[in-house]
Amino acid sequence: MAIIEPGRIILDGQGLTADLLDKVTAGGWTFALDDRSVELMAQSRALVQSAIDNAIPVYGVTTGLGARSTEVLDAETLADFSLQTVRGRAHAIGPPCPDQVVRAAMVVRLNTLLLGYSGARPEVAKHLCAVLNAGLVPVVGGIGSIGGGDLVLNATIARALVGEGRMRGPDGIGPSADVLRAAGIDPLTLAPRDGLALANHTGFCAGQAALALSRVERIYHISQGAAALSMEGFRANLTPLDARALAVKPLPGQQKAAKGLADWLKDSALWQKASARRLQDPLSFRNAVQIHGGVETALTHARQVLEIELNGSSDNPVALVETGEMISCGAYHSTELALAVEAVSRAWHHLSMGQVARIARLMEPKMTDLPLFLAEPGSGSNGFAPVLKLVEDLAGEIAQAAGPVHVWPSINAVGVEDALTGVMSAIRGLERIADMAGRLTAIELIVAAQAVELRAENVRLGPPLTGLKDTVRGVCAPLGADRPLGEEIEALAARIAGNV
Repeated sequence: MAIIEPGRIILDGQGLTADLLDKVTAGGWTFALDDRSVELMAQSRALVQSAIDNAIPVYGVTTGLGARSTEVLDAETLADFSLQTVRGRAHAIGPPCPDQVVRAAMVVRLNTLLLGYSGARPEVAKHLCAVLNAGLVPVVGGIGSIGGGDLVLNATIARALVGEGRMRGPDGIGPSADVLRAAGIDPLTLAPRDGLALANHTGFCAGQAALALSRVERIYHISQGAAALSMEGFRANLTPLDARALAVKPLPGQQKAAKGLADWLKDSALWQKASARRLQDPLSFRNAVQIHGGVETALTHARQVLEIELNGSSDNPVALVETGEMISCGAYHSTELALAVEAVSRAWHHLSMGQVARIARLMEPKMTDLPLFLAEPGSGSNGFAPVLKLVEDLAGEIAQAAGPVHVWPSINAVGVEDALTGVMSAIRGLERIADMAGRLTAIELIVAAQAVELRAENVRLGPPLTGLKDTVRGVCAPLGADRPLGEEIEALAARIAGNV
């Protein structure tokens, strides 16, 4: 397992999680390599050399790639084939990816190299580690992956490692060779197999998905709190959280969601009999457990799939030191990751619709006996009525981002590479949802806090919700006279996402 020290992580191919990857790539961490894992890489590299020495056909080592995989490479071609592999695939376009995304891709590849299946030289891992520790980041456009090894994106990183392309250093962006040498690092020289090992793997999509998932999980925790605060403002019936009711259909996601809501509602007066406003609340309140349970299930599955991606080999071919073989496989294809990420987005669509409904219900006097749009009595304000336009715009964005990822028979490599996963579309959708979900959750918190304060009588929040409401009020004061709320919503959304 990876060893965690203050500000330092020793990687060995195991123990990397989405949250840990998020933490160590945000800045301020250094990386080291486990000695036994480096030795494993040396042993698998020996298999590559044996294949070369004995002219054994091995994909991407002694043969061409893709549609040219049946062509055997001669000794002269082998000499520069790794560099040609990188140059011929480093075509990423679009706005540069955030530095943390690129660093995450590099850390994932470094971690999985240490499993000893890639056949790459230990020098490749050492170079990656040195670049990370120097705080250097290749400039990589975000467009170019169809989910079959992230070849174009990974090769763009690899091109920077060999001193071509562009890289960000302490003094800004410049030619990679110059940035590397300014940091005291020589550009990487590639040997046979090294180029394909750096280009053909799922490190980029796994790293980017892990960061998105970690962010969504932070927002989800606060969205549970927002739902609980809305329950307080609405005087909701809490019997749907009763363990006895949940036991009749013991879905794990629902039980976990119910516990989370109950934790937020700890010591609330709503647990007392006759505290609820009505026997049967609107479904956005009554079925919060079921809606959030779907998110819990999707997050759990996505976490499991991701942890395998972060700590598993996505190489082709794989070097099996135990048997002395190099065998072709399909580990670079990211179908399960695409489906897992997509499931989180679809589940979040349900959660966001629940938020929209609760926000609207809290503003309706016939539902709450509170002032229309939660306007302060006698203030002349229209309350939160205009904010409903923000709510519906956010909901529309989330619905769009949660749409299914389309796949089709790929036209790549003259029919050899004829399947894709669309994983990057799924990840970008989840990132977009995280952007909107933080804002929508911020609005629910602001509206619910106002409802709680207007309700006033018989309100007793427990410590968890008291602390959450205090956080809201530290950013956004109660709405009396009309004022612009945009900056306050954005500030609270940033707090929710963990960005401040």
